[in-house]
Amino acid sequence: QVQVVESGGGLVQPGGSLRLSCAASGTIFRINSMGWYRQATGKQRELVATITGRGITNYADSVKGRFTISRDNAKNTVTLQMNSLKPEDTAVYYCNADVQATYLTSSYPRWGQGTQVTVSS
Repeated sequence: QVQVVESGGGLVQPGGSLRLSCAASGTIFRINSMGWYRQATGKQRELVATITGRGITNYADSVKGRFTISRDNAKNTVTLQMNSLKPEDTAVYYCNADVQATYLTSSYPRWGQGTQVTVSS
């Protein structure tokens, strides 16, 4: 069984910074990509940033230059550093990990429970 747990959300003023962390634990043979998605009220969930096991990153255009994703493969963690936050960044942020539990099984995405990020003055 695999668990994915996020932490680090909260309330921040426009222009401020927040750091989100996510840890995957349990029966893990390998984690392929890890990433962050967000869902604002009344909108569909959207990709924020992803990172492969080799460190190749991908960002949504709306966060390029402001957000940075990184991971620690040894600890099965991924971090999202968010700078220059805007009110439109307000959303529930979800961590995603594409986990292969054993060498015999296929990988599939696991989701965390989400953490609220609110950008408001």
